[in-house]
Amino acid sequence: MATLGILVIFPFLMAYAAASDLLTMLIPNRISLALIAAFAVLACTGLMSAQEIGLHLGAAALVLAVTFGLFAFGVIGGGDAKLAAATALWLGFDGLVDYLLVASIIGGALTLAILAARSHPLPQAAARLPFILHLHDAKTGIPYGIALAAAALLVFPETIVWARALSA
Repeated sequence: MATLGILVIFPFLMAYAAASDLLTMLIPNRISLALIAAFAVLACTGLMSAQEIGLHLGAAALVLAVTFGLFAFGVIGGGDAKLAAATALWLGFDGLVDYLLVASIIGGALTLAILAARSHPLPQAAARLPFILHLHDAKTGIPYGIALAAAALLVFPETIVWARALSA
């Protein structure tokens, strides 16, 4: 069950968050809640000690505090803040620095690519797709959930939890 949770549920929810943010510019609360619930199930499998679970909770709380502050100042969206915190719950402090670094790099590249695309007119075929029109609008933000999800998928396989699940 733990291996299924790590190898299927976590990546699925990350991909769903990225797709949702791309298509709607929203990350539904149900994605972050599902990540939290799946982690609770994972925590009950015995893959982690109580101290490790506490450290994972601490990583999530720290990320939530920082990202909520960024949200309050209008730097990121609320869905991004919640997704980052729920992801930190899975990664713990073990993968947190790598996650934040990779998300920043991917997010920067994504932002530059979208800003560059916005400086050019849309091709006629692309202009028929509502989500592309919305994404191309300069008044629209950047779907940073894509960067958060991609970073999580790149970093998670390097964590202790992943290694333990594969050996379980």
